Amino acid sequence: MDKVFKALADPGRRRLLDQLHQDNGQTLTALCGHMDMTRQAVTQHLQQLEAANLVAIVWQGREKLHYLNPVPLHEISQRWIGKFERNRLGVLHDLKKKLEGDENDKT
Repeated sequence: MDKVFKALADPGRRRLLDQLHQDNGQTLTALCGHMDMTRQAVTQHLQQLEAANLVAIVWQGREKLHYLNPVPLHEISQRWIGKFERNRLGVLHDLKKKLEGDENDKT
């Protein structure tokens, strides 16, 4: 998970992920067309995203296509965001029921 956080720390890598989210399965050339950095810099960022398992590679003939892998982001959401939201959502649900006058409903 450390590799995922490190990969997400860079705004250029986040832009690459956004670009893949918008149009998944792009070549390096296509990705470079949307970025204001050199081809070598984009390649290095993609390597870090691959190492963090945020980008998956599929070869189609001679083309190397890059795909967004949302699984690590989902795991972060579940582990680091979800646990903080559960309590707050439970409290809001209880408050809603109390304000509606249905204190016996614990669903």
